Amino acid sequence: MAFALPEHALAGLGTRPFGVYVHVPFCATRCGYCDFNTYTAGELGTSASPESWLEGVRRELDLGARALGNAPAAETVFVGGGTPSLLGASGLADVLDAVRESFGLAPGAEVTTESNPESTSPEFFSGLREAGYTRISLGMQSAASHVLKILDRTHTPGRPVAAAKEARAAGFEHVNLDVIYGTPGERTADLRASLDAVLEAGVDHVSAYSLIVEDGTALARRVRRGELPAPDEDVLAADYELIDSVLSAAGLSWYEVSNWAASEAAACRHNLGYWRGGDWWGAGPGAHSHVGGVRWWNVKHPARYAAALADGGSPEADREVLTPEEQAFERIMLELRLAEGLPVSALTADGAREAEAAVAEGLLDAAALADKQRCVLTFRGRLLADGLVRRLAP
Repeated sequence: MAFALPEHALAGLGTRPFGVYVHVPFCATRCGYCDFNTYTAGELGTSASPESWLEGVRRELDLGARALGNAPAAETVFVGGGTPSLLGASGLADVLDAVRESFGLAPGAEVTTESNPESTSPEFFSGLREAGYTRISLGMQSAASHVLKILDRTHTPGRPVAAAKEARAAGFEHVNLDVIYGTPGERTADLRASLDAVLEAGVDHVSAYSLIVEDGTALARRVRRGELPAPDEDVLAADYELIDSVLSAAGLSWYEVSNWAASEAAACRHNLGYWRGGDWWGAGPGAHSHVGGVRWWNVKHPARYAAALADGGSPEADREVLTPEEQAFERIMLELRLAEGLPVSALTADGAREAEAAVAEGLLDAAALADKQRCVLTFRGRLLADGLVRRLAP
């Protein structure tokens, strides 16, 4: 077999959440802040195409089903990118059919695709509903045109709201909007306008991420040259406070540090699988997977990816087998970010003492620790979660 996992990784398969992620590497243009594994048509030339990519995905999903043996049917599917909506509804239907044929879908499976508002339409959303998609995630980022320009986003400010309404009209109960805050030049009034647009759209889920200037991006080069200032930590904290206040008042509660949902049903089950230590097969160029403490990732270029699979091989570029200490650290890092928190039993004795100290510092909820033996972040704790993880980890 071109790909195999150790027996200890397969031992608990089916006892943990299981999902499938499919990476679509195609974009119409490259956003200046993005460091994802994406390619424009000009960058790829004739070396790869959506057709060769899809054939590779089909082959990889079949490989995954064989390698995992008695894998459970996928409880969640998430098609991300890149810009999956460039495939159109029929192309995304083909992707979901490939998952069905290889792994199958569990009853009531959550099936999400990311979409760029500019490459969607009422017909697109209707086609996705007919294909079996249950959830839409739209990249909004901002409602301010000058902020979108700095981010090199191509959609018009009002299009995400219109797209969200079209998705809801097509029958999608669960629709997410992504917001980025802390962009150089973004004012408080700009962020408020973005939040007003989110509420106007009537979505039941919002993801809000602070801008990170990633090495190697066009944005990083502009910051390095002094054309743009780096994001300010105090401004980011104030922005986060505003986001949480506005969304909470509108009935969307935080369930993960960067995510708010109108109900438990509206929370993204696929991402919860990541945060709760689940298993997933990631198909596509550069996609990452995890099963039972083994993590691996694929070659990045779509042409190399498709060629490896066409030759009967595996697209795996490398892997790592997590040690018990690394798994313990990742559990703390991920579960602490959830509103449900982390059980104290996941900590060492030193970690439990640090948790008590964090309560005294206002970083962890005192009642949750005393009554439920759980480490639950306070609002201040959410702002300082990364530092607290390092303190609690072994």
